[in-house]
Amino acid sequence: MENCISSISLDKSIPIPLYYQLKKQLLSLIKDSKLVEGELLPPENDLCEILNVSRPTIRQAFSELVNEGYLTRHKGKGTFVSRPKVEDRFFSKLQTFQEEMAERGLSPSTLVVTLKKIKGPHEANEKLSIPLSEPLLYLSRVRSVNATPLVYVETFLPYRTFEKLMAIDFSTNSLYDSIEKIYRMRVNKVRREFMAVNAHQREAELLGIAAKKAINLVKTVAFSDNSPVEFSIARYRGDVNLFSVELFR
Repeated sequence: MENCISSISLDKSIPIPLYYQLKKQLLSLIKDSKLVEGELLPPENDLCEILNVSRPTIRQAFSELVNEGYLTRHKGKGTFVSRPKVEDRFFSKLQTFQEEMAERGLSPSTLVVTLKKIKGPHEANEKLSIPLSEPLLYLSRVRSVNATPLVYVETFLPYRTFEKLMAIDFSTNSLYDSIEKIYRMRVNKVRREFMAVNAHQREAELLGIAAKKAINLVKTVAFSDNSPVEFSIARYRGDVNLFSVELFR
């Protein structure tokens, strides 16, 4: 820790604010794993002496890193490095979970919790534009990265259309790839709704978090040639997921 902090160099002769220089250098140490999850940072007063800057400079750098999820404060204990977040382009790019995580050099894994036929009516029947009495194929999974659970996903498909998927091992096979391979149907569009909710007991257990902790809930309807083929409800941990969207003018 002392070597890491002593490597920080703030230049008072340039127009870049000192707090911003400190923030960027701390962020670089975190991303390079020189400051690791759970590590306690020196008290603000100590940093003021080490770096020869004012306390407001330290406080502003810390505050921004706390707001962005890289640091966390515990009253009476100090400021700690947070668990690294996994950046997700879930709202800006349509690709499978395995594809996106592998593209980032991460190790994805899937635990299949349930795969079965269920009876309607269900919200999914309406979303899929099928009769309320029609049965559904129900698939629930926990998706993890580097052994850390990221998201619990419940997926619903018209059972009569996709019955053959009951024989697929979704711990190693992609749902969308399986649909394309078996049925020659390609998912080419999705519609997503996003909201913040508190985790119920069952969801919390599967995600490895405390009950009632805030999570990101995302409802998705997937389409193939403008026909709805899949409805899913995904619950993302708020402490390890970071969603990013690029907008262009």
